Amino acid sequence: MNAQMEASLREQLQSLIAGLPDGDVQVGPLVDELGAQGMLLLVILLTLVFLIPVSIPGVSTVFGAVIVLIGVARMAGRPLWLPSAVRRRTVPAGRMRGALDAGLRWVRRLERITRPGRLAGLTHGRGIGLFNDAALILGAVLLMAPFGFIPFSNTVPGVALMCLAIGLLQRDGMMVLLGHLANVLTIVYFAILIGGGGLAIRELFARFWPA
Repeated sequence: MNAQMEASLREQLQSLIAGLPDGDVQVGPLVDELGAQGMLLLVILLTLVFLIPVSIPGVSTVFGAVIVLIGVARMAGRPLWLPSAVRRRTVPAGRMRGALDAGLRWVRRLERITRPGRLAGLTHGRGIGLFNDAALILGAVLLMAPFGFIPFSNTVPGVALMCLAIGLLQRDGMMVLLGHLANVLTIVYFAILIGGGGLAIRELFARFWPA
């Protein structure tokens, strides 16, 4: 069963990536391509580009916003809805293709270690479902944080979202748990960045404007 799901996921993602144009593509048609096949599959697609430490300006904000809306739709039990302003936004598909292909290799590696039914308590039930969907929203908000110029600031929340989506899709509680831990790691990393930035600013003020 796992191998079948893996092949299906790989084939769908590879087909979509191969069909991307060389220039820019609107978010709406990109989302529509997989939206009907499952919101978690769409989260995996939108997260692929962040699994390697690259920075494509604007992509994390747009894709993060879409994943937030996916999390909200799952919590509400409703179909995915995107505001027209988000649907009209464009992303540089040509520049993303290499990152998507590289990210797809990480998907294969993650799927090889998934075990459907493992730690089932983390994937079943209304309460834990809401908690996991809230974690998707948290990961997306962290992905949108304005640290894109800092190495791994998109990669770590991207890993969190990828683990959560694959874990929920394949009912693997261990993978879901790894997603939660990656969210915590992201928060710690950002706290260190903010704290370090504050110390650096205070040091500059102390050096140039001593009391």
